Amino acid sequence: MSLDVRYLGLGSDLVDYRDAWDLQHRIHAEVVSGAAPDTLLLLEHASVYTAGKRTEPQERPLDGTPVVDVDRGGKITWHGPGQLVGYPLVRLPEAFGVVDYVRRLEQALIDALAELGLATGRVPGRSGVWLPADTSAGPGGVRRPERKVAAIGVRVAGGVTMHGFSLNAEPDLGAFDRIVPCGIADAGVTSIAAELGTAPALTSLAYVLVPHLERLLAFEPYERTPDVAALPEPVAAGPTYGLTVSVR
Repeated sequence: MSLDVRYLGLGSDLVDYRDAWDLQHRIHAEVVSGAAPDTLLLLEHASVYTAGKRTEPQERPLDGTPVVDVDRGGKITWHGPGQLVGYPLVRLPEAFGVVDYVRRLEQALIDALAELGLATGRVPGRSGVWLPADTSAGPGGVRRPERKVAAIGVRVAGGVTMHGFSLNAEPDLGAFDRIVPCGIADAGVTSIAAELGTAPALTSLAYVLVPHLERLLAFEPYERTPDVAALPEPVAAGPTYGLTVSVR
């Protein structure tokens, strides 16, 4: 499968969420009509909270921080500097549904992160890409929960996908403290930098990821990697955000 990949100012100009949303809708209509090929937008947003259709009131910021309500599935999340955001506008083959599409996005992200030396996987019943919970206490007697490094929220209209994924390279994870990220209160949020001690520039990260997206979105058979429960426990390189459990 060949994707028309468009890089929208990664590492230089931050893209306003509403501008990207308008662009998505325009390109989506063109893909639906056949006037444009399958397209992938890769970008870095200015700081923004977006809420999917299932977001509950108590999951929103309590300090009055503005939230953009959008037409994707899922709940509330944050986008901002240091995070690679991808919007695939792809026509789904008739034999493939939205769940298989989401699993393929996850696999592309998992495979790209493996190239960087970060072992990740899925948590059954929860979308996105995760690291396993610690089985023993780390520094300060804290055991980290399962934590998400990439979030996914999509919509399919006219047989063509919209919205997509966000991959935390080196964002300010404190932005997630104001919300219940993706409506999940018993897990954490992390980043490549927090887990490995460093992260590639977003342009470099995009070049690693794109071939995996092209391969998985060709909708050919693929080998599914293990869930996080089967992964070895990672070594903490930096702070993560979310629920922590003290071990005595």
